[in-house]
Amino acid sequence: MPDRYAVFGNPIAHSRSPAIHAAFAAATGEDLCYEARLAAVDGFAAAIAEFIAAGGCGANVTVPFKEEAFRLSQRLSERAARAGAVNTLTFSKGEIAGDNTDGAGLVRDLVDNLAFPLAGRRILLLGAGGAARGVVVPLLAEGPASLDIANRSADKARQLAAACADLGCVQGGSFGELAGKSFDLVINATSASLVGDTLPLPAGLFAAKALAYDMMYGQGATPFLQWAKTAGAARQADGLGMLVEQAAEAFLLWRGRRPATAPVLRQLRAELGVSRQPTA
Repeated sequence: MPDRYAVFGNPIAHSRSPAIHAAFAAATGEDLCYEARLAAVDGFAAAIAEFIAAGGCGANVTVPFKEEAFRLSQRLSERAARAGAVNTLTFSKGEIAGDNTDGAGLVRDLVDNLAFPLAGRRILLLGAGGAARGVVVPLLAEGPASLDIANRSADKARQLAAACADLGCVQGGSFGELAGKSFDLVINATSASLVGDTLPLPAGLFAAKALAYDMMYGQGATPFLQWAKTAGAARQADGLGMLVEQAAEAFLLWRGRRPATAPVLRQLRAELGVSRQPTA
């Protein structure tokens, strides 16, 4: 029997993770099956327990369960402990180990796929929820000049910044406090693009040659990327590359092998009927 893995979320039918991991398995010769599993909003722990009992070896976790996965984990990686959120679970010898591969996926997409090195850059991270918390530590590890975290709830952004203050130059605040500042990279980690919402952001956020990056993706430019283009971002990129790269990081944790991501990313973009947003 092949080793069993799954992604848990609510909703989950839209997930591309089964196709991604099937492609990774085929390319590496790993014998595994990977499925999407819908968990009730109040039934995540029960769903994980059922999957483990059925022989599950590991799982990815998406909205809205990343913080619950953190609490469910009996052992945490340092990056997951810092994030307070888990997106990758490994089940072994009766233990649930939690990790967070989101930040590694984001950094790899930016640095390798988009040829956008982060050292010395001024970075703005929009949002302070689970998606944002998962990427702060890996972003700071790249040595940016500064990292600003902005959120509708300024206190939440300040708390996140304070928790990582020992890792670099990071500060948090409200969207309004961004007035007069400019950045080389602006990352949207809010759910605004999912619901078609707009963020109350001041003008002038984008420095020359700045990149706007949305963790969301779809069959066209997200609302955030549409706004960013009109607001002066020279480059725009969606989060499909991050999705593939974080999946590759999870695959490495589970199987000890890092699969090639470029062919899978090309295939997904072909299926969606879109190319990567302009890089210049």
